[in-house]
Amino acid sequence: MKKEHVLHCQFSAWYPFFRGVTIKSVILPLPQNVKDYLLDDGTLVVSGRDDPPTHSQPDSDDEAEEIQWSDDENTATLTAPEFPEFATKVQEAINSLGGSVFPKLNWSAPRDAYWIAMNSSLKCKTLSDIFLLFKSSDFITRDFTQPFIHCTDDSPDPCIEYELVLRKWCELIPGAEFRCFVKENKLIGISQRDYTQYYDHISKQKEEICRCIQDFFKKHIQYKFLDEDFVFDIYRDSRGKVWLIDFNPFGEVTDSLLFTWEELVSENNLNGDFSEVDAQEQDSPAFRCTNSEVTVQPSPYLSYRLPKDFVDLSTGEDAHKLIDFLKLKRNQQEDD
Repeated sequence: MKKEHVLHCQFSAWYPFFRGVTIKSVILPLPQNVKDYLLDDGTLVVSGRDDPPTHSQPDSDDEAEEIQWSDDENTATLTAPEFPEFATKVQEAINSLGGSVFPKLNWSAPRDAYWIAMNSSLKCKTLSDIFLLFKSSDFITRDFTQPFIHCTDDSPDPCIEYELVLRKWCELIPGAEFRCFVKENKLIGISQRDYTQYYDHISKQKEEICRCIQDFFKKHIQYKFLDEDFVFDIYRDSRGKVWLIDFNPFGEVTDSLLFTWEELVSENNLNGDFSEVDAQEQDSPAFRCTNSEVTVQPSPYLSYRLPKDFVDLSTGEDAHKLIDFLKLKRNQQEDD
C-alpha cells in the first residue's frame, strides 16, 4: 500500500465520480484553527451553541446565592473557542441535508466515540455535536496524525487539505452493510460489515446478496476507481438496491473483518460460504458472514470505552505496563 492509494480514498477524491450511487453529502474545508482545537487535549468547551440558554428566575434565596457565588470574580472559567464563520457554514450545510448529518473527516468517521453522545449515535444536528464526537475519537486523531500508517513507500508525506464531510443522515441497518475487497479490479471477497452479530436474513439470502453486489460492482465501480486494488463498503436497502458508502485502501490500515489480509493478498484458500464448484461456476467472490449465534463476537469498539491502560494490559501492547503490573502482583503476594 502506497501513500497515493491512501490519498485516492479521501472522500473528496472519489465523491464527484460516484455521486449518483452514494448518499448526498457536503464537503467543507477545515480551517487550521478548528484542526488545532480538535487536536487540543483541553476540555471540550464550545462557544455559540445552537440552542440558546434558558434564563429563569431563582425559586429561592438559596438558589440566588448559588448563582451569585458561581459568578464570583474569583471563580475559574474556561474560555470557549469561537469559529463564527465556520459554524455558520456548517449549520447551513446541515440544514441543506435535512437537519441531521453523519460527520467524518477525509477518511474516517468517529465510530469509536458513538457511546459518548447523548443519543449514543453518530447523528449530529449542530457543530457542538460534531466536536464532541471528533474530540473523543481515536479514529479522527489518527486521520490527523498518522494518515499514512502502514504505507510502504519512503517518499515525503504529501500535504493534506483536511475537510469536514457531512453526509445526509440515513437510518442504516447494520445487518445490511457489507465490505467488498477488490484486487486487480476483480471482486475477490465480500464480508458482513457487522460481524459481531448473527443476522438470519444474511444466511438465507447470501447468494442473492452476493449477486446484487456483483452486479453493482460491474456496473458502477469496476475500472472506474483510481486504483486496481481497493476496498469499498456498500449498503443494501430493503428493496434490494445497493448504495456505495465508502472507499478504503487495500491494506492493513483497513479492517479485513471476516477475512485475514494474508488471505486477501495471496488469494490462497480464499473460500467463503459457497462451495468451490458454485464459486467457480458463478465466478463469485468469497462471501463470509456470521453463520450462527455461537460465533457472535463482542464489538471491536467496546475497548474505546475503557481507560487505555486497561486495554494495553489486556492486549499486551505495552510491555512496560505489563511488567509493572506483574511486579505489583508479586509484591502483593510477598506481603501476604
